[in-house]
Amino acid sequence: MLVQTRQQTYTPQEYRLLEETAEFRSEYHDGEIVPMTGGTINHNRIIGNIYAYLKSALRGKNAEPFMSDLRLWIPQYSRGTYPDIMVISGNPIFTEGRVDEVFNPVLIVEVLSKSTQEFDRNEKFRLYRSLPDFCEYLLVDQYHFLVQQYIKTDSRQWLFQEFETETDSISLTSLGVEFSLVDIYEGVQFVSVTESQA
Repeated sequence: MLVQTRQQTYTPQEYRLLEETAEFRSEYHDGEIVPMTGGTINHNRIIGNIYAYLKSALRGKNAEPFMSDLRLWIPQYSRGTYPDIMVISGNPIFTEGRVDEVFNPVLIVEVLSKSTQEFDRNEKFRLYRSLPDFCEYLLVDQYHFLVQQYIKTDSRQWLFQEFETETDSISLTSLGVEFSLVDIYEGVQFVSVTESQA
């Protein structure tokens, strides 16, 4: 006879306490704690390139980029995630009593891995869209030149654009800055998806 074991669930408060002392970060999915996977060297190079560019381009513009150590809370779905990069315009709005969890990014960037790309494109994007300040989403492929951009219009529709060549430039409408795929992929050496372990 098979005995089913009940999966342990956690409250948001229990999850946050565990994260404070955890050796490795985990996301929170409405009661479930989900360990995060590690990244490749290209994944890290791309994040570093985008962060460095945005940090410089946004100096003096009342907007600030943050890397994946700052947690994003999605109240409507009781989710805690760690986007690769997010940009907050104005002051960060924190979960009450915390300084490690925000919920007001205008731009979110996710660098796609083969294990997470479908989740990032679909379910995660759906969750992010519940955040009122969120208005721009970049999905960056780490295996070849490809950036997908979603921009929220004034009528709350999402426009899609795709960039696939080295010379393409991307205009970030939420921030008033522009950068090229060359900036994003500086130092990246492409390998095939089958060779990669991400």
